[in-house]
Amino acid sequence: MPTAPQTTDELYEALQANQRRPYGRTRTVTAEELVDAAERFEETLPLVRALLELQEAYTYGSEPRKSPVVFARLLTLFDEQPDAFDENLRHLVFWRFKWVAAALRALPEIPLTSLRQWLTEMRERYEKAGLGLQPYYGQAYRLAAHVGEDEALAFELWAGRTRTRLSDCEACEIGERALYHLAAGDDERALGTWEPVLAGKESCQEEPARSIAHALLPLLRAGHTDRARELHLAGYRGCRRNPSMPGEVGRHLEFCALTGNEARGLELLAENRNLFDEVDSPLELLDFLTGVEVLLRRVEQLGHGELPAAGFPGRTWTVGGLRVEVHGRADDLAARFDARNGTTAHTERRSTRLDRAPLLEALELTLRTRHLDEVAPAAPVVAPAARTAPDLPEPLPELIARARALDERGHPDARACWTELRTRVTARGYTHPDEPAVGPLARLRADLLADEASRLGERDDFTGAAALYEEAAGLYDDAGTPAHAALARAHALLATAEIPPRPSAPAGSGTTPQGPADGADDTPAEVAALTAAHAAMVRLHAESSGLAPYQEARLLRLRATALGLRLQASGSDGHVAAVLDEIGLLHDFATRHDVPGQIAGALILRASTFAISGDLPAAVAETDALLNRLNAHGPAWHLPRALGLRARLRLGAQDAEGAHADLGEALRLAADWPADAVDTARIHGDLAEACLRLGRPDEALRHLTRSAELNLRRGDRFDAYCAYSNAATLSLDLGRVEDCIALLDSLLAEPDVAAGEPNDRLVAQLRLTRARALRAGEDLKAATAEFLALAAESAGWDDDPGSHAVIAAETAVLLAEADEFGRAREAADQALAAHARDPRHEALSNCLRELARLQARQQGADGLAGALAFLADAGRVADGARTAGYEAHGRSLDSALAYEYGRVHAYADAYEEALAALEKALALLGEPGPDSDRAGEWAECVRFAAAMEGIYLERPAPALARLDAAVSRLTALGHTDETEPLTSLADRLRDEE
Repeated sequence: MPTAPQTTDELYEALQANQRRPYGRTRTVTAEELVDAAERFEETLPLVRALLELQEAYTYGSEPRKSPVVFARLLTLFDEQPDAFDENLRHLVFWRFKWVAAALRALPEIPLTSLRQWLTEMRERYEKAGLGLQPYYGQAYRLAAHVGEDEALAFELWAGRTRTRLSDCEACEIGERALYHLAAGDDERALGTWEPVLAGKESCQEEPARSIAHALLPLLRAGHTDRARELHLAGYRGCRRNPSMPGEVGRHLEFCALTGNEARGLELLAENRNLFDEVDSPLELLDFLTGVEVLLRRVEQLGHGELPAAGFPGRTWTVGGLRVEVHGRADDLAARFDARNGTTAHTERRSTRLDRAPLLEALELTLRTRHLDEVAPAAPVVAPAARTAPDLPEPLPELIARARALDERGHPDARACWTELRTRVTARGYTHPDEPAVGPLARLRADLLADEASRLGERDDFTGAAALYEEAAGLYDDAGTPAHAALARAHALLATAEIPPRPSAPAGSGTTPQGPADGADDTPAEVAALTAAHAAMVRLHAESSGLAPYQEARLLRLRATALGLRLQASGSDGHVAAVLDEIGLLHDFATRHDVPGQIAGALILRASTFAISGDLPAAVAETDALLNRLNAHGPAWHLPRALGLRARLRLGAQDAEGAHADLGEALRLAADWPADAVDTARIHGDLAEACLRLGRPDEALRHLTRSAELNLRRGDRFDAYCAYSNAATLSLDLGRVEDCIALLDSLLAEPDVAAGEPNDRLVAQLRLTRARALRAGEDLKAATAEFLALAAESAGWDDDPGSHAVIAAETAVLLAEADEFGRAREAADQALAAHARDPRHEALSNCLRELARLQARQQGADGLAGALAFLADAGRVADGARTAGYEAHGRSLDSALAYEYGRVHAYADAYEEALAALEKALALLGEPGPDSDRAGEWAECVRFAAAMEGIYLERPAPALARLDAAVSRLTALGHTDETEPLTSLADRLRDEE
């Protein structure tokens, strides 16, 4: 706390600010400081309020040892100065007897007699105050359940009594009753009791998160797997990292362990590593550690005890090592509680959980399914597990010969050979074969470098690829194979040209720009680099001798590729002919020397060139010819890519059905080859697009997640995260809010994503989608916090002010929903300033109209001026859109604005002005036609105008005339659905007449 409050008003403001903080050390320390500050005032009331806040911080910050001490001070003040406690404070004092009872139960060092003495004092004070004893019997039952004796009697004495004002909330009591039935082995009755809480009909600060955690396994045992999955996602979000709910986190870890989601369990454990250090409640810690041990035990049983795991601070842990530590600590806690209670209940309950067998072999919990093999850092997987790896020769000379032979043909199985060779060559004690056919070690190392460079190039790491190709060329020279060296240098030239140009340094910065720069003739840097690379390849080709046909064909392919990339970068029709000429050279050479892979490559390049140049009929014809040749002559591994190309052409021609069929066949054929060789990830991505166009969003979602998984396996994390981002957005559009949040939480927890490494804007997009999902899930506090953070960060995006405009506008709406209209106005002004630099007409207009609606609805006439200011801003945005020739994708900005003027004035009881605005909206909309997609909007304007006229202005006759005319028109046009609200209002007006 920067400075201590000097007045009671400042103290109360500081207490309110602290209450908005999440429970944890920051809130607790601040509460302690505020108690110190309150003690300096003469009045008692400030100290009472500060002590209440401190006890709450201790209770929900999992510090039960301190809560009773604070309450003792409160109780002393209550006894000595009862007049300082109004009815509300008096209620809080009696309520918190229950908090102290819970705190004492959680401490094994507190004797059982002391717990019972406290309950006796609670009863006596309640009786003296004339309060009902149901809350006392509730605490007596909880103690009986904790000890494990006389639960049935204690339950009946509590559950059969009438609730009072001091009873726990309905949700908490439902949870306790359900746990009683669960402990008795009656899953069905427990689930039936829980239903109002699980369905969201009853809730509180801790519910339904607490009940959900305990209901997960009963739901599975009852066969309700889908509901268990949904509740796991929603419930875990309600308790994660919460020091007052570690036991519930442990139950979610246990659920993961028993449903084949051990990898997710380890991920959640890492996310909750703070609980090992922050939980000071022995009882909650016991519950948490038991859940942790169930997970660790299962992982170890599956043979992964060496995996890293998040655990107690101060050292690194493996699964096996942490399990031993957790086991010892949890056993000790259970024994201490049993010793205090004189029973064996806690040891037995713990053993029951630890001995429970998995309930399901595999339950897909999230859109990002992970396995234990993927938890530990490992080299990128070259091929999907579904494909059987090729049999590799055992003798080294044969393996080298096979790798080179396959590589000459461009066969995908060459990769597996190079991978195996890399393992053998880098092993300690490697001895290179002394055989002429194998060649020197320098050549083999060059081969391996060239393979590694190729992989980097596929992941768009062109800088690394260029360096490795250059290094390989030098080794080929040392090995006396100049033809291989020439080909490696050609690859290096192309990779260098593909390195993205770095932005020039600001004037006066003293920094020299690096990477390709724009030419003096204003030629884009990328185009200039590719032109230079092609010219250098042509010279290299002319200077190289002794090239084998496959090498010369590859060099020609690289030349054609350079020009094809130049065409793609420039989009210039003037570059088309040069590309086609180079492709012609390649095709003629490959045909003359019978190099099938390069014949197919030439046809693919030609079809792609026609597609880039916009000649889709020629591109389709070339692709059809390519597929005919591949089906007749091979190579078969080119078929998936060729089918994928034709599918993309069909998508461009709006033939989604044909594209889906091609991609389905491509996917079937791709299963025969390594995934990266045929780009299976892209096939899945294209299938997702085809499915979306065909109205199959759930199928699209599956393909997006599969595409992301394959990209991750081959180490292409950026494309993987892009695919996951699209999947998250789609799942949100489908209303699968918890799926969306769970997926994004998993991604944002990745170390490279947390560090912003893949791309800071991509990470921001992931966070933005999560913030929108939190809002859709009605977690407005968390959503607002994330939006505020993003708005602050995006304010510095000088290269993308439009995105900042959208984020700031959405932030403003969230602040307005929280009745913080001053801050909402500030955020809206930021959005408008960014919009002036990079317009986002529709997004800004929508948000400004919503801000006006919220302020008028919340504040009525008092908020009219502020609401009209927002609408004036929306009017200027609409004017700018009209000047720019922008057409909205949704409602017309002008008619929507007029309608909002009507609604805002209606909230402020300015009915004549509202009616005038709605008349303007109707004039802007115009009369609907038979095919009009505006019929619904027009009908709503009519209904609203008639309501203003007939109800609020008490002019039913013109209102009925308006409604009857509209109903007749809509009916005649066939828009019968739109007439129902109008006829309903007309009936109401006639009834009132």
